[in-house]
Amino acid sequence: MRDLFLLAVLPFLVYAMFKRPFIALGMWPWTALFFPNGWVYGIAGSIRYNLLIAGITIIGYLVMKNKPKVTFGLLGVLVLAFFFWTTISTMITIGRPEVAWVFWNRFSKVITLFVFVVLIVEKKLHLDVLLWGVALSVGFYGTLEALKFVASGGNHMISGMDGHVLGDRNELAVAFVMTLPICVYLLGEYGKRARILQLGLVGVMCMLVFAVVGTQSRGGFIALLTLAGYLFMKSDRKILLSVLTVILVAVLANFVSSDYTSRMDTIETATSDASFMGRVVVWKLSFILAMQNPFFGGGFKAIENFAVASEMAREFFSYSWFYTGDALPVGFARAAHSIYFQVLGDQGFGGLVLYLGCLYFSWSKAGKAARTIRRAGGARWLATVATSIQLSIFAFAVGGAALSFAYFDLIFTLFGLVIVLETRLVPAELKRLATAKSAAAAATATASGGALVPASSAQRLVPVSRQGA
Repeated sequence: MRDLFLLAVLPFLVYAMFKRPFIALGMWPWTALFFPNGWVYGIAGSIRYNLLIAGITIIGYLVMKNKPKVTFGLLGVLVLAFFFWTTISTMITIGRPEVAWVFWNRFSKVITLFVFVVLIVEKKLHLDVLLWGVALSVGFYGTLEALKFVASGGNHMISGMDGHVLGDRNELAVAFVMTLPICVYLLGEYGKRARILQLGLVGVMCMLVFAVVGTQSRGGFIALLTLAGYLFMKSDRKILLSVLTVILVAVLANFVSSDYTSRMDTIETATSDASFMGRVVVWKLSFILAMQNPFFGGGFKAIENFAVASEMAREFFSYSWFYTGDALPVGFARAAHSIYFQVLGDQGFGGLVLYLGCLYFSWSKAGKAARTIRRAGGARWLATVATSIQLSIFAFAVGGAALSFAYFDLIFTLFGLVIVLETRLVPAELKRLATAKSAAAAATATASGGALVPASSAQRLVPVSRQGA
């Protein structure tokens, strides 16, 4: 049934996407994050939806009239420089070249999405369609899995689909947290228009919180707590947010198992947790890899190569100050389990500087955009969406500290949206405000110029503006 429905709808979607490239752009992250191939079978499952929609987006842009002026700015330069850096590191990788090029190819698609976000998005409708694509992919899956979690009384372990970019439950948990601020923005913009949208978005937000708990991810839990604290500081409705949080926690407590609380308690005793200290060992190996290859690192997935990991392990005790407890690199060839150490090992110190620059400047520029609009008295939606994007980037930066998630599609999509905010939407809004102010001043001057004032006996009554000339 799902196959038939998707195949029946697909031609209409293709037509709409060719007519409006921004629709295709919104569908691009939807296919990447929703993974439609995992939901259908037969001929519908053999279609490469993401490639199809990416191709339509590119063709649609090429034939599009009145293309917006493109300015990548500092953030765009950093992102493109980082991609160039990964290309060099892949060419000289010390790992397996065939593996490195596979992951470079995947990352090149992520960068292509980033570029077309900057090229196409030029107004609120375009941005909203893109964010709806995220909410209807990650939000839908989170809601569905959270309902299973609730129906099972908290016994359902939430994880991603095999072969999906969000297949790992820890990465899935961080994606859930990143989607929450996006849903907050969509609720503020569309919740008042239709009651069903309001209830639906509130329900999705609650279910996303349940879904984070259902993954039993410690990194996701930390990201959720820090996002809640950051959102509280940013919110203008702190009392309402506090009441809703208390209610949600009270309901959630009925579904939290003792295994979950025991697992979360290990956060306080991380240095004695074997699983965590195993990750620290990989962080140390990634650091050693970067020390031996400081500029370009080892290339994609180099630390996951057993031969490379074994070579790095020979220098393990040379860095005694890098504490790993009793954990040792015995038989180690694992993922980096940290976006920061992942980039450090893959791309070296140069790549890490570029990557951190992308995170910092996207976060700071989103915050600056929100402050600029608020001070100027501009459109409230623009300040809200900038804050939501900033919160989402913050959640990624915190939650990704213990995950190999550095090249995630959504974070680079958000980088593109920050550039759009900085170079198009905010300047357009400031220009609109300046034009409105000038028009108001002209109208006031015209009204004053038409007023009559008393004149001397030798003069006729003349307009005030002429008297002063």
